[in-house]
Amino acid sequence: MLRFIRRNLAAHKIRLILSALAVVLGVAFVAGTFIFTDTLSKTFDDLFAQTTSDVELTPQQAFTTNRAPRDREISIPASLVDRVEKSPDVERAEGFVQVDGVYVIGDDGKVVGTPGAPAFGTSWSDDEELSPYRLVPGEGKGPTAAGQVAIDTQTAESGGLAVGDTIKIVTPRGPSQAKVTGIFRFGASGNLAGASLTAFDPLTAQKLLLAPGEVSAISVKSKPGFTQDQTKASIEKTLTPSERKKVKVQTGKEAADEQAATIAEALSFVNIFLLVFAILALIVGSFIILNTFSMLVAQRSRELALLRALGASRRQVTGAVLGEAVVVGIVGAIVGIGLGLVLALGLKQLISTLGGDLPTGALVVQPRTVIVALIVGLFVTVAAAYIPARRASRIPPVAAMRAEVALPQRSLRNRVIIGLILLVAGVISLIIGVGKAGATGATYVGAGSALLLFTVIVLSPVIASPVIGFLGIPIRRRGIAGRIAVNNAQRNRRRTASTASALMIGLALVGAMSILGASTKASTSASVEGVLRADFIVTSTTFRGFSPVVAQDVKAVPGVGVVSPIRSAPGQINKRVEVIGGIDPATVSQVLALDFQQGSVAGAKNGFIVDDETFSSNNLTIGQSIRVLFADGNTVKLPVTATFARDGLLSGYVTSNANLVKAGQPDLDSAVYATLDKGADPVTVKADIDKALADLPTVVVKDQSEYKASVVGQVDQILAIIYALLGLAIIISILGIVNTLALSVVERTREIGLLRAVGMSRKQMKSSIRWESMVIAVFGALLGLGLGVIFGVSLQKVLRNEGIQLLAIPWGQLIAFLVVSALVGVLAALWPARRASRLNVLDAISSE
Repeated sequence: MLRFIRRNLAAHKIRLILSALAVVLGVAFVAGTFIFTDTLSKTFDDLFAQTTSDVELTPQQAFTTNRAPRDREISIPASLVDRVEKSPDVERAEGFVQVDGVYVIGDDGKVVGTPGAPAFGTSWSDDEELSPYRLVPGEGKGPTAAGQVAIDTQTAESGGLAVGDTIKIVTPRGPSQAKVTGIFRFGASGNLAGASLTAFDPLTAQKLLLAPGEVSAISVKSKPGFTQDQTKASIEKTLTPSERKKVKVQTGKEAADEQAATIAEALSFVNIFLLVFAILALIVGSFIILNTFSMLVAQRSRELALLRALGASRRQVTGAVLGEAVVVGIVGAIVGIGLGLVLALGLKQLISTLGGDLPTGALVVQPRTVIVALIVGLFVTVAAAYIPARRASRIPPVAAMRAEVALPQRSLRNRVIIGLILLVAGVISLIIGVGKAGATGATYVGAGSALLLFTVIVLSPVIASPVIGFLGIPIRRRGIAGRIAVNNAQRNRRRTASTASALMIGLALVGAMSILGASTKASTSASVEGVLRADFIVTSTTFRGFSPVVAQDVKAVPGVGVVSPIRSAPGQINKRVEVIGGIDPATVSQVLALDFQQGSVAGAKNGFIVDDETFSSNNLTIGQSIRVLFADGNTVKLPVTATFARDGLLSGYVTSNANLVKAGQPDLDSAVYATLDKGADPVTVKADIDKALADLPTVVVKDQSEYKASVVGQVDQILAIIYALLGLAIIISILGIVNTLALSVVERTREIGLLRAVGMSRKQMKSSIRWESMVIAVFGALLGLGLGVIFGVSLQKVLRNEGIQLLAIPWGQLIAFLVVSALVGVLAALWPARRASRLNVLDAISSE
């Protein structure tokens, strides 16, 4: 049987290439995802491993979150340094300042460095046993006084800066100037994976970035003979019980491991996000494999019957077919791993092209990646080939005596029963989900969507013949070529359905995302137009807060009317992290049209105003006290004083800016809204605001139309990424159409020869193959886009409380997808059609 498998693989190698290619692309995506994220993880692990201190003391955060930018830099008293140094195990200790949000401004007035990357301000230390910073030989010295800074090598190269240059720096407190006294590297790597570093002398760093007498961390060097654990225990004994609640003591290894774990958690999201699309591609590829082996088994029916007649058991026949699948899976997986390396390298290069700066180093291929890739490739291939293998084993030995052997066609009755059960369950789940909101509704909608998808896959062979018959009405009018094309697609309804299902899955998700994106943009636009009264909006380009001086500068511009700052801070309510908003109650109503159901905006002075969705979903009542715990450990307890309609611009819980400052939150604004004085020229006023803020390239001024366009543009960027990732599944489905048609040409060689013999021209033969391909593609596209509309509408209903209140169906875009699918079907048929038209008529007629 092994010789039989080898012979068949050699005989059908061209036919199996496209199936293997489907495995290759899916496995490449899986392997590339693991390799890329493992490489990033190793990069950061190496960076954190360069921390040279034996023990680290850092502020104890009440909680961690990614819900909103954390502008509050938690600190510990610098006075702890002296006490820590007196510990018997400690040789020396030093306090360090490190704060995100410190930007170097280039000569072009723009921020130097990678867009969106962290920009740290830090305190300088010459102690190489406690600090990872190393001066580049011949590149100056560390800063020793106010007005001096040292910058990292990457920032110096990106900005064309050198020792002795005077540079502009923007901190959360505003702009300033300083002289570059030195250029340094971060450990051995030279940079911090795209982040920029600006070092000040310790006293200036405290004053400018935190507060005098405060530090971000204390680094400790142990005396010889003492372990990190011993030093840690010794230091903990010097702390009072209240200090232990506020200060975290860790060994150097524990600190590095914690930082690495934080990065790993962030990368896990990227991993899962990419793997979802990889799995989708593999599912689509499984339809190609199923089709390929089904057609190969059908074409080799007499050969397999002869094997049975010569004594091969049903198990041996099944094993032979599955053996071929195993080889295809292994080869596809191995090639996929190699292609995954190329993909990971491409992603790394893409980040560099977009401005990212990752330390150089080899790609990381862990044994887990290879094992998972091989298992995935084998499982998908063997699972998809199992049904054809079973069908092959059921061919009776007596069939070998017949001139032609046809595999028995099973009834579709069971499919109809199963499909109807799935349909009912899916519809019920969707109805329940649409009636709910939040995670519960999303779960039901997700389950219902999956059930409907399986319903269509199961029932597609049942509906293929009548639907294609309807779609083929205009094609039949194209003559004999059109009629043959439609008849072939109807005759092989299982094959047609399987080929169309591959395209259907990708387009269902594309359609759903199109509707969700269009609904998001429509809701955002309506929110801006209906709620935003401000003529100008000032926001940060760095996703961090900015100084209240910005609002003062805007207010001072002639022609500006009301100026109202907005703030935000992450806070924990009942152990759930929420974004706590801050407003100026005296001015916010003039820049935002808030619709209050209970109370008024004045309630924010001494309490929380809460949007109606948050109010109802948390069963709140007017007068109920809400306790908020902030990340720095500070708390605030205020009553609910009013409710307003959710508008998409304010968070669920809102109080006054003054209350946030009283709770110890940073005196920084998230946005500033401004109105235009009556009779003032908006173009002139906007230009004057730009001039007033020219020294702050970290903020940007937009009018209403620009603001709306920027929000809509963010949605388009997300959709573009999703479409690109879904493109892999679409490409694989196109390969499936090519593969099916190519095998179909081989299967129908004698039929094609007879048609040519009775007068069918090469042109007509090509047209017939192209029409067949197009009608299959359109069938799959209609199923997919139809499901996409159902999924998209359901998702919008579930997310209506998350700011997507309006449903928008982009019919023009969906029709464009349908037209493109038809064109793709024509293109997919080019090679099979050309091959069919070039068959030798006599050889084709005499073929078995």
